[in-house]
Amino acid sequence: MKKSRTSVTHVVGELLLTVGVLFLLFAFYESYWTNIESGKLQDQASEKLDEEWVNPRRQLHPELGQAFARMYIPTFGSDYQFAIVEGTSDEDLLAGPGRYTNSQMPGELGNFAVAGHRVGKGAPFNDLGNLKTCDAIVVETQSEWITYRVLPIDGEPADCLTPEQQGKLRGEYANVLGRSITLPGDVGTIAPVPGTDSAEASEGLITLTTCNPQFSNAERMIIHAMETDHQPKVAGERPAVLEES
Repeated sequence: MKKSRTSVTHVVGELLLTVGVLFLLFAFYESYWTNIESGKLQDQASEKLDEEWVNPRRQLHPELGQAFARMYIPTFGSDYQFAIVEGTSDEDLLAGPGRYTNSQMPGELGNFAVAGHRVGKGAPFNDLGNLKTCDAIVVETQSEWITYRVLPIDGEPADCLTPEQQGKLRGEYANVLGRSITLPGDVGTIAPVPGTDSAEASEGLITLTTCNPQFSNAERMIIHAMETDHQPKVAGERPAVLEES
């Protein structure tokens, strides 16, 4: 009786099938299981933030991993909100979007820069590519509501900005685009005036960074928005901008 010989094609097929199964398991882990873990950590961070706002501690800056503000993007729906934590380490970002520690704080002149995951781990920035010119990004602090508006994308006019701000988009902020794709090492995107060496900023910005494309960290998607409004918090009231869609 002849012994059957395993063909090279059969072996390659088995390997490809195994790799495919492993990829599917990894995708499931990244897009589902890590979301559950991150959801729990985000809830804990949000609860601690509420407690901190009721009984604030005296500190100049938040500790790494500590939530200090909330972010809302009305165009993503009324249920879109995330507590923002301090720091951008893997551990920090597992709990939610995290502030680059060398960037400004919300409401300050300069650049308040925040990183977040696009797939899995809560995926707070999964839909950044859907943002359009003048879409609102709202940040809630202990005392204020701060509204930023996405800068021009694909040359669209930014009628939401003041004439003075629009003039700056032709001057010192001419290189600051509403959305761009760059490399992970491009730290100029989170500079006080992105793309320049200037530390003297005349406007408040928020910059959101995330991996690009999905399931890859080869590039970074960058969203820049400029502060257009801030108002003190009043108990029981929310700004009208949160009702935009």
